[in-house]
Amino acid sequence: MRVIASDADLAEGAAHLAAVCPVWARVLPTLGPLPLRRRPGGFGAILDAVVGQQLSVHAAGAILSRLDAAGLTTPDAILATDEAGLRACGLSGPKIRYLRGIAAAGVDWDALQDQPDEAVIATLTALPGIGRWTAEIYLMFALGRADAFAPADLALQEAARMMYGLDARPTPRALSGLAERWRPWRAVAARGLWAHYRLAKGREGVIAPDASG
Repeated sequence: MRVIASDADLAEGAAHLAAVCPVWARVLPTLGPLPLRRRPGGFGAILDAVVGQQLSVHAAGAILSRLDAAGLTTPDAILATDEAGLRACGLSGPKIRYLRGIAAAGVDWDALQDQPDEAVIATLTALPGIGRWTAEIYLMFALGRADAFAPADLALQEAARMMYGLDARPTPRALSGLAERWRPWRAVAARGLWAHYRLAKGREGVIAPDASG
């Protein structure tokens, strides 16, 4: 399986997109260098994703900063802290339940590195509060999978609508169909769509479709 680990990988993926689609060939030069957006895998990456569900990047970042300052970024710390302490950092009741359940699940995070995309998604979506969107974000950013994609992401849908001049925001199924020609670099396309969204809207994308992913 191909992994995005460097700017050279992003450049290779962008060249593929430009070669297979004239829209990408036109848009990519306006976006500047695409961000790598890699992060360490494991519980911390899932914590980031759960906190980000249904929130803007700015709001999620503020909560994550408070959790980090309080030392609440590991399974043991989450399980050892009462609900009041977690709420004080900005977590909602459902997200507290999700994170406690995930912390108690004993996931072998290292083993996910070598599993196929769908196997990783199956493992993660079995956890409380983790839907397919969250699992796909984990694949893209924590594991660096080059062909991972999140068609239910609202910012990706809106960026595709703007880029392709569509009358309406595409459904997840329609966006999945549109993205077929971008294989095996759909994760690079996602970065490009989020960059396009940021330029057009003046704010960051990556928007979860619902609280469960």
